[in-house]
Amino acid sequence: MKEQQAVNRQTYDEVMLPIYSPAEFIPVRGEGSRVWDQQGKEYIDFAGGIAVLALGHCHPALVDAVREQSEKLWHVSNIFTNEPALRLAQKLIEATFAERVFFANSGAEANEAAFKLARHYAITKYNPYKTKIIAFKQAFHGRTFFTVSVGGQAKYADGFGPKPADIIHVPFNDLDAVKAVIDENTCAVVLEPVQGEGGVTAATQAFIQGVRQLCDDNKALLVFDEVQSGMGRTGKLFSYMDYGVAPDILTTAKALGGGFPISAMLTTHEIAQEMGLGTHGTTYGGNPLACAVGNAAFDIINTPKVLDGVIKRHELFVSHLNKLNEKYDIFAEIRGKGLLIGAELKNQLNHRSKEILQACAIEGLMMLNAGPNVLRFTPSLIISEEEINSGMKKLETVIENVLKNK
Repeated sequence: MKEQQAVNRQTYDEVMLPIYSPAEFIPVRGEGSRVWDQQGKEYIDFAGGIAVLALGHCHPALVDAVREQSEKLWHVSNIFTNEPALRLAQKLIEATFAERVFFANSGAEANEAAFKLARHYAITKYNPYKTKIIAFKQAFHGRTFFTVSVGGQAKYADGFGPKPADIIHVPFNDLDAVKAVIDENTCAVVLEPVQGEGGVTAATQAFIQGVRQLCDDNKALLVFDEVQSGMGRTGKLFSYMDYGVAPDILTTAKALGGGFPISAMLTTHEIAQEMGLGTHGTTYGGNPLACAVGNAAFDIINTPKVLDGVIKRHELFVSHLNKLNEKYDIFAEIRGKGLLIGAELKNQLNHRSKEILQACAIEGLMMLNAGPNVLRFTPSLIISEEEINSGMKKLETVIENVLKNK
C-alpha cells in the first residue's frame, strides 16, 4: 500500500479553493461531543458541524447503520427506488403534516427544489405571472444561485451577475412589511422559523400566524426552511410544531443524517402532484446509504427522551450565559430555541465573535458565530451536562482573557 502523504493546515492553502478560513487545527477523531486533533489535543464540541451532528460524533447506531448498509447496496440512482428511502419517507410523513417527500443531498438542494416547486405549482395551477417570492433580510437558504438569491444577505449573493428575478426581501418578524408587498402574483413566502446564519433570531408567534393567514388570503404557499432548526434542534421534531402553524412545503437537512449528507423536501399530495415526470431530479438523492443512516438518526431523535432533553440542555446553556452576562456585561441579548442559541455581543466584545472563536479553539472548545456579533451554540442534542459545564468554563476563560487584552 502506498504510504499516505503527510498533510497539515498549510496543505489547505496549497490545494483548496480559498473560500473558507478553517481553524488552524485539523480534527482527526470524534466521539460524542469530544474531538481530537492531529496532535491528540482534546476539544469539547459546541458547534456540532453547524447543527449537523445531532447525535454527536460517531454515534454507535449510526456507525452500525453505515456498516450494515455499506455491505448491501450503496447507490441505484433515481432510475430505481430503494427500501431505506421508502422507510424514511414513511417516517417523515407519519410524524409531520406532509404527504410526499423528495430526497436530495444538502439543504441548498432541498431549498432549490422547494422554490422550484412553489413557482411551478403557482404557474401551473393559476397563471404564468404568479412567480413572486417574498423572503427576509438576513435569511440564509443555501449557496446555489437561486437559493443564495432568495437568501437576504448581499455578501453571499452579489458578484455573480444577474440574479433570478421576482424575489423581494423584507424585514424579518415584520408582518406589516409582508402585507405591503404580498399580492395575487405572490407564489410563496419563504422563511426560517429560527434564522440561523442571520443571527439566531426566532420568529414570533404572531408573525408566523399572520404570514400563514396572508398566504391563505393570497393563494400563496408558505415555505419553511428547517434545514438548521429541524430534526429536534428546537425541542420539537420540527420547529413549526412549536408554533402550531403548518407550512405547505418544508425543507430539512443537516441533522437528518446525523453527519451523513442527506436532505429532504416535504409537502402535501395536492402540491406535489403538479410536478410531473422529469420536472426535477437528482442522481444521488435518496441513496440507500444516506437513507439508512437517516432512518437510524430519526429513530433516536424522534423520541421524548431526546426532545425533552433538548429543553433541559437549553436551560442549562442559558443559565451559564446569564451568569456570564451578570459577571461581565457582554451580551445584548440571549435568544433562540432549544439547542439553537445565539448570544449577541456588546460593549468591549462588540463585533469580536471571530476573535472569540479562535481563542476558544486554543482553549479546547469548538464554537460557531452567526455573523460578526453573535456567538452561536449548536451542539449535539445529547451532549452531557458535564460537557456543557466544562465547555462553558472554557468559554469564560476565553472571555476573561479577551477582555484583559482589549
